[in-house]
Amino acid sequence: MAQYIVTDLTRFNAEEQVCTAVIDMDSGQCLRPMPYLTSKNVEELNMHPGAILRGDISLDPSAVNPHVEDATRGKLEYHGPASGIDFKAVLDRSLSNSVELGFGITLTENQKHIPFGEYANCSIVTVKISPEALSIHEDQYKPGRIKASFTDAEGHYFSYLPITDRGFYDYAKKHQDDGQLRSVRQFIKSQAELYLRVGVSRRHQSGNRDGYWIQVNGIYTFPGFFEEIRKY
Repeated sequence: MAQYIVTDLTRFNAEEQVCTAVIDMDSGQCLRPMPYLTSKNVEELNMHPGAILRGDISLDPSAVNPHVEDATRGKLEYHGPASGIDFKAVLDRSLSNSVELGFGITLTENQKHIPFGEYANCSIVTVKISPEALSIHEDQYKPGRIKASFTDAEGHYFSYLPITDRGFYDYAKKHQDDGQLRSVRQFIKSQAELYLRVGVSRRHQSGNRDGYWIQVNGIYTFPGFFEEIRKY
């Protein structure tokens, strides 16, 4: 029975489904347990980024690129929270120097998707950026939703990407009318280190663009964390 640390807990438009990703604490392999868990499953397992799970998760041999992390899951059990040190070590182990290098693709300016049919290394990467390099914006067209803009370590700028991090989404929805996102922004900029989990959606067509859309799955700060959003 292996041990895993939860690294991604992301929301769908259908609120009952939650997409998760974990990293095997021994092998360092990223896995996406399938079928998707429900909100009820997440609550029962006390799942949150930094949670340690025990169980059996195996890569699905039929997984389709770029979602090569798709895996079948057996019974999972919550085994407590990881320490901040252990969680950071897992993120460091999965680190890419840039979004492009992590995915193994070349992006043009303002490109926000991996085109259908283009091969990518994976569908989730970890990047480390300066806390000053991240901006969080309220979505003017969809109240209660937030987006992120950032520059990665190689200087590539990404603007107005959806934040699918469930903790941030729930916080933004709860505080959409009271301006509390300012506190989150200030807190992030006060931290020494900032890690982003950057993933892609399932295949989606928007206008003449067909592919997998880049989104921010997780936002993690060290040494501190914003307690209403995070638990690690």
